[in-house]
Amino acid sequence: MSQGPRSGLAAVSSALLAMSRHLEVRDVLKTIVASARELLDAQYAALGVPDDHGGFAQFVVDGVSEEQWRAIGPLPRQHGILAAMLHEAKAERLADVRKDPRFEGWPDAHPDMADFLGLPIRDGEEIIGALFLANKRCPKPEGSCGFTQDDEELLSILAQHAAIALTNARLYERSRELTIAEERSRLAHELHDAVSQKLFSLRLTAQAAAALVDRDPARAKGELHQVAALAAEAVDELRAAVVELRPAALEEDGLVATLRTQIQVLDRAHTARVTFTGAGLRALPAAQEEAMLRVAQEALHNALRHSGAEHVDVSVRRRGCGAVLRVTDDGGGFDPTAVRRAGRHLGLVSMRDRAGEVGGSLTVESAPGKGTTIEMEVPGG
Repeated sequence: MSQGPRSGLAAVSSALLAMSRHLEVRDVLKTIVASARELLDAQYAALGVPDDHGGFAQFVVDGVSEEQWRAIGPLPRQHGILAAMLHEAKAERLADVRKDPRFEGWPDAHPDMADFLGLPIRDGEEIIGALFLANKRCPKPEGSCGFTQDDEELLSILAQHAAIALTNARLYERSRELTIAEERSRLAHELHDAVSQKLFSLRLTAQAAAALVDRDPARAKGELHQVAALAAEAVDELRAAVVELRPAALEEDGLVATLRTQIQVLDRAHTARVTFTGAGLRALPAAQEEAMLRVAQEALHNALRHSGAEHVDVSVRRRGCGAVLRVTDDGGGFDPTAVRRAGRHLGLVSMRDRAGEVGGSLTVESAPGKGTTIEMEVPGG
């Protein structure tokens, strides 16, 4: 706070706003650590989220290079000062952490640390993390700690808001997991319906072949061979679809790969031809990719379930710094105005809401007998 109350308040405000911008847990952790190190002018900062086995589920550092971090080795265990913060739930401010009786040493590649400030991050009575700083950048008389009581109070404020941001991020990820689980269930149901219909047709063909056994044995034999071949194809198709029926992994695969995988599944599960084109698209902010995926899924559901389309095409392409998603079908179409008057929305309201929440827009072009095109544009980051 040495720059004065006005500058200090602005810095705290910036840090809190930065934490609130992120929804991914890992991004929130990184922002908390970077903000704490900058606000208190420390050389090093770290935040550990404990697991249930004496270690850390996540451990984020700032001020340590990637090379240093790899050289340090495995994540630390919950011991020494870290354990004290997690189990005694109080702040620790030390002139030299190495001289504390609870200090248990560091790996050889660990950077040298002296003065230390740490405290737990709490959500109600639950301790959900430990935040600590080391090596305050200021003159320090021999044997004294560079971190002050004011620093401790400022870090405490930051930790309270960090708890809110981290809890919200966890709720968001849990909500997304539930949405993905629902989508998997819906796709599994569609696959079940499609394969059941094919197997039912095969059963009828087999029964017809059986009726020919006495009248035309040669023809019956040929029909049965055909039934066996079609049944084998159905089994192979189902196996391939089940392999691809996995959660949408936007973080690992990106929007294009995730859409391509899901559309391959839908193409197998429906009589309509479902195609996808998308290449050269740069990564978008996570919330925008999530919104585009959900809009594409809703539009595909409408086209395949309600439009009677023979062909549905999905494309994603770059436009400026952002991207455009287009879902087009050659189905029966509808009058968007009449749909609104009748109080039926076909998911259009939720799609528009999703687009608007990420700063995007959604347009719908359709007419009876003319098919439907749904286009969503997002600005990028």
